[in-house]
Amino acid sequence: METTYVALIAYGVFSVTGWLAYAALVAVYDSAALSPAVLRRLDSAASIIACGPTIVVLWIAVRMAGRELSEYLALTWPSRDELIRALMIVAILWTVEIASTFEPLASADLYGAFGGVGGLFVFFVGLTITAPIMEEFICRGFMFRGWSQSLLGPTGAIVLISAIWAVLHVQSSWWGRFWIFVSGLALGYFRRRSHSTWLAVICHSAINVLAFFTSGRQV
Repeated sequence: METTYVALIAYGVFSVTGWLAYAALVAVYDSAALSPAVLRRLDSAASIIACGPTIVVLWIAVRMAGRELSEYLALTWPSRDELIRALMIVAILWTVEIASTFEPLASADLYGAFGGVGGLFVFFVGLTITAPIMEEFICRGFMFRGWSQSLLGPTGAIVLISAIWAVLHVQSSWWGRFWIFVSGLALGYFRRRSHSTWLAVICHSAINVLAFFTSGRQV
């Protein structure tokens, strides 16, 4: 139960600090220049800012248990062979997903949506760096460690975490959530096999990079 409580607190901190950061950024911005593109840019920046306090929650919980964050979250680097194997699986899954999509992929005008290079860079950093780190530290790092040692076991933990992770992606269709669930299973498998949450982070980032350069979607 402690794992569940801490995970809920972490997500709560992310939501609250993200909202506060967004409100602060909007408040200091010139109201006349608050176009939809600027608001999207500020939202991305706020999400990046919120990742730090969220990880601090995990650090506090782990330290209160007398453990080191790097050990508890399995923050070890994968071997080259593990990394290559995992990235190949990610590429295969992405290809299958694209091939099985019922509707043609829309080409999103991300440049216009985020108001140019600056906004697009902020979005890219949040999408491919901070979001994968924060989500994987919570899901395949903290939650997997706690739940895998419960009655769920490692396999049950991977499935449940993947299902929760997919449901939380409210911006996606149900078909999209199905593939997010499948991606979660793969990330959980990588984490369990390699004993490395960093491998899950790298593969999560790779998925989002592919999404960024193809359809504009993200996980």
